[in-house]
Amino acid sequence: MLDARHRRWVIVLTSIGSFMAAIDTLVVATAIPTIRGDLHASLPQLEWTVNAYNLSLAVLLVPAAVLGDRLGRARCYAAGIGLFALASLGCAVADGAGVLIAMRAFQGAGGALVLTLGLALLTGAFPAERRGQAVGLYSAVTGIAVACGPLLGGLVVGGLDWHWIFWVNVPIGLVAVPLVLRYVPEVRVPDSTLDVPGAALLGAGCFALVWALVRSATEGWSAPEVLGITGTGVVLLGSFAAWERRAAHPLIPAALLTRRGFSAGNVAAFLTLASLFSAVFFYGQLLQFGYGDSALEAGARLMAWTGTFIVVAPFAGALADRIGERPLLATGLAIQSLAMLWFATTVTAGGDYLDALGPFVVGGIGVSMAVPCGQSAVVGSVEDRDVGTASGVNATMRELGGVFGVALTVAVFGAYGGYGSPQDFVDGFRPALLTAAGLSALGALTGLALPARRRSVVPAVVAVAS
Repeated sequence: MLDARHRRWVIVLTSIGSFMAAIDTLVVATAIPTIRGDLHASLPQLEWTVNAYNLSLAVLLVPAAVLGDRLGRARCYAAGIGLFALASLGCAVADGAGVLIAMRAFQGAGGALVLTLGLALLTGAFPAERRGQAVGLYSAVTGIAVACGPLLGGLVVGGLDWHWIFWVNVPIGLVAVPLVLRYVPEVRVPDSTLDVPGAALLGAGCFALVWALVRSATEGWSAPEVLGITGTGVVLLGSFAAWERRAAHPLIPAALLTRRGFSAGNVAAFLTLASLFSAVFFYGQLLQFGYGDSALEAGARLMAWTGTFIVVAPFAGALADRIGERPLLATGLAIQSLAMLWFATTVTAGGDYLDALGPFVVGGIGVSMAVPCGQSAVVGSVEDRDVGTASGVNATMRELGGVFGVALTVAVFGAYGGYGSPQDFVDGFRPALLTAAGLSALGALTGLALPARRRSVVPAVVAVAS
C-alpha cells in the first residue's frame, strides 16, 4: 500500500483527468445551440457531437483497463491524457460537423484510458475501508468541473467562439502528462489478456443500437433501415453474450457477475447516467431556446444544478463507508426522478428561471448522492487484482448509459417537438424529461439490490514505484 505522499499525488492527478473529461461534457452541452447555428447541424449531428465521444469512450474502457494492466496503469493513463488533449486540439480547429464528430470520437479513445485507469489507480492506492472517502474526494473534483463547465462554456461562447471550449484541455494535458509519469507509482497485472472478439462484438452491437435510436428520430421506428440495424445490434450483443460464456479470457469474467455489488451497481450506474446525460443534453438548450437566455446566462444558471456535486458527493462517499452504498444510491436516484417529474409537469415556453431553480437544486442533490456510491459499490465488491477490470466495466456501463439515455430521449423529443419555436421545443422537452425520470426511477429500484454494506477486499496488487 502506498504512503501518504504518493496517495496525495494519486488523488490530485487522477482527479485532473476526471476534471478534463467532465468539464468537456458540460462545456459542449452549453455550446450545443451555438454549434447548431454555426455549423448548420441537424438534430442527429448535434446528438453525435455528444454520442461520438460517449460511444467511443464506452466500448474502449474495458480494453483500456487490460492495456493498462499489461503495460502499466500510470503510463497508459498519461498516454490517455495526451491523446485527449491532442483530440481536443482537433475539435478546436474543426470547421464542420463531420470533423467535429470525428475528433470527438478520438477524444473518447483518450478518455477511455483516463477514466478507467484513473479510477483503478485511485482505488488501488487506498485500503478498502477508506475507498469510499477517496472516491468521494475524487468525485468532488469532478463536481467542480461539472459545476464550472456550463459557466465556462457560457463565458467562452459569449465572449470568444465555441471552438475555444476545447482549447482548455490542451494546457491541462501538457502539465499533467509529465507529472503523472514522475509522481504516480506504476501498477501492472502481467497476466491480463484482452478478449478481442468480445470487445469487437460489444462495440459493434452498441454502435448498431445507438445508430438505430439516432435514425429513428428522423426515419421512424418502422423504417426498414431502423428495423434492420436494430436487429443487427441485438444479434451482435447476443453473440457477445454467447462468446463470453466460452471465452478463455472473457471481457467480463463470470465470477464478477455473481457478485451483487458488481452486477447491481453497474446496472444502477447505467440508469443513473442515462437519466443524467439526458438532462445534460436538454437543460442548457431549454434555458437558451425555450427561455431566451444567452449562453452566459444559461451557464451561470445551470450552476444551481451542477454545483450541488461539490458539496454532496464527498459527504455521500464518506457516509457510504459507514452505512453502505444501498440507501444513498436508491434515495438519490428517487430524488432525481421526482425532481425531473416536477420539472416536466411544470415547464412552459418562455417560462422564468425560478420555474427551473427548484428542480435543478433538488435533482442535483439526488444525483450527487448516487454517482459516487455507484462507483464505490462496484470497485469495493472485487479483489484488488480485479479493480482495473471492475472500474473499466463500471465506466463502460456509465458511458453506455449516457449514450442510451441521450439517444432515447432525443428520439422521444423528435417525435413530439423540435426547434421550430420555443413552444415546439417545450412540447418535445416535456416527454423527453419524463422518459429520463423513468430511467432514474428504475435505477433507484436497482439500487435496492446492492448489498447492505460494501465487502472488505483482500489486497493483491502491489504498486511498484516507477
